[in-house]
Amino acid sequence: MREVTRVLSDVELVRFAVSGDAASLAVLLERHRAGMLAVALAVLGYGPDAEDAVQDAMLVAMCRIDEVRDPAAVGSWLRAIVRNNCRMRLRASRPVPMADLEALLLPTGGSTQEELLERRAQRDWIWHALGELSEPLRLVTLLRYFSDVSSYEQIAALCGVPVGTVRSRLNQGRSKLAIALRATAELAHADVAALTEARRREAEETLAAAQRGEFERAVRYAWWPDLEAITPDGQHVGDGHEAGRNLLIRGMDGDLSRGVHQRIRNVVASRDVMIWEADLISPPDDPQHCPPGVVWLQHLRDGRVRRLRLFHPRPDSPAG
Repeated sequence: MREVTRVLSDVELVRFAVSGDAASLAVLLERHRAGMLAVALAVLGYGPDAEDAVQDAMLVAMCRIDEVRDPAAVGSWLRAIVRNNCRMRLRASRPVPMADLEALLLPTGGSTQEELLERRAQRDWIWHALGELSEPLRLVTLLRYFSDVSSYEQIAALCGVPVGTVRSRLNQGRSKLAIALRATAELAHADVAALTEARRREAEETLAAAQRGEFERAVRYAWWPDLEAITPDGQHVGDGHEAGRNLLIRGMDGDLSRGVHQRIRNVVASRDVMIWEADLISPPDDPQHCPPGVVWLQHLRDGRVRRLRLFHPRPDSPAG
């Protein structure tokens, strides 16, 4: 990372930021923060919504800095993002305390949020900042923006909390993420692509072991003996005597005996939370045997799974 040793122009900061220099991007955002806040206050008035609008705009800029056409006018570009964000809030049909970060960050080209971050040089910085969030805030943020379990209702069902709690945690997560991004701009950031790829290999190897009849051996290494398990039907087991682990092993063996297979579609990984999204493939003679997919929500302790919840998303669930 290049160290900023003199006052650089906006043009220079944009150029360095586009090349992947997180420190330059942080300096640029801090330089224009006052102007961005002035726009938000003019549109929304004094209050937390104005500060939230600025934080949203900073997140947009972090992911879209390479879309700036005129680096000399980057201040106007940032203020325009704030203005648009404020208008979105004013047009909202219901009093939701947070703007939809997904709508703010997705470019018109239709790329997904994950694809957008993966092709940005700052992706490791963003994921490092996500790691600074508490587990409850990080979990709902990961689900909302990086998985198919993205509606408020499904996140609430998967996490076992009310929809209002999901909204509140997303609001807090977004605000704290903006703060963490500024605070961690000059730190070294781990390679999130490498972590995600490693976790994906683990997921695929675990399912491959299941196909070979070796699922129990694979998960006894990866799961704690006192694993807390929650099945899709809400059965909750975890008495410290391997009951939770044995329940899930029997469930997998039962599915395989009935000809049901799983195929990993997406993996989201962070320090102590891991999400597998898998397709469920019913046997040819019973194509409607099982739901189309399953989510493995895994909470880690010292690198091993301490809590695992299986969840069947509803494909027709409305967006949050």
